[in-house]
Formats: sequence, C-alpha cells, structure tokens
Amino acid sequence: MVLISGILRRVAIIVLLIGGIGTMAAMFLGTIEVVGTQILHTPVPGALELTESTMVLIVFGALSYAQIRRSHIRVELIYTNMGPRTRAAMDVFANLAALVFFGLLLWQAYHEAVYSLQIGEATVGLIRFPLFPARLILAIGTAMLILQLLLDMITDICRVIDGSELVPTEDYDPTRPTGTD
Repeated sequence: MVLISGILRRVAIIVLLIGGIGTMAAMFLGTIEVVGTQILHTPVPGALELTESTMVLIVFGALSYAQIRRSHIRVELIYTNMGPRTRAAMDVFANLAALVFFGLLLWQAYHEAVYSLQIGEATVGLIRFPLFPARLILAIGTAMLILQLLLDMITDICRVIDGSELVPTEDYDPTRPTGTD
C-alpha cells in the first residue's frame, strides 16, 4: 500500500505541476487575447478552445493531490468535536459517498472519451482542437482520485478499528527514515 501511495503521490504532483503550467499558459493566452482584441483589433484564433481544454487538466489534475492532502472542503463543526473513531467513521462514510459519485463520473467520462475518439470530436472554430485529450484527462484524473479514495478508505477503516488519529499527510513521508534503525 505504501508503494502504491508513493507512486500515486509522485504522479499527482507531476500532474499538478503540468496543471500549473497549463494555468500559466491559459493566463498568458487570455492576456494576449484581450490585448489582441482590444488594442490590435485582432483576436487570437483558438484561444477560447485551448483555454477550455486546459481547464479540465487544471481541475481534474488537482483532485487527487487535494485528496492526498485531505484538503477538500468539509464542515468541521461536528467533526472536530468527535472522538477519533467517530471521525474515522465519518471519513469512511465521506469516502464511500465520493467513491459512488466519482465512480459514476469515471464511468461516463470513459464512455465519452471513447466516443469522442471514435467520432473524431473537435471544437468548432477557426482552429479545430480535438476534444479526446481533454476527455481522457478527465477520466484519468478521476481514476487517480478514486485510487486515492480507496487508499484513504483502507486507512480510515484501520483508524475505526484501532481508534488512532489521522496523521496529516504533510507530516507523513513513507520514504523518510523514522530514526529507529
């Protein structure tokens, strides 16, 4: 489990960095589009289509990393006032709900990606961008999130059983020596 978790963490960080580069590219492209349209009266062809596809990478690429850090939004009014086992049980329930939702999303995303590839789906505009890569990124990002949710589910079930506290991800590094050699 530690090996899979480490690999998933590295892949999530790489995807997150690529998403950051995509964010910067979309920002610069948007700036160039505004300057070109407002000052030079010449829009940049394909700017909207490229930015739309980049948004999929930015959002779905970051989901698994946010789950690794357990940084998704939750209401902690009740959660923080409960004992460790109850919090772990609440985490298991949240993981189950997320697995159902994102499992359905992955199912549809996979079918949409395959269909998009089969029909050669592309954007409408001066420059036709294929939509298959964005749909594939959506499916891969969702699959990575599901894998992380499954790993977290195992951890949380163990926490329910033994009553231990959750170790924050930024403090836990399975590759770092513990000092008990």
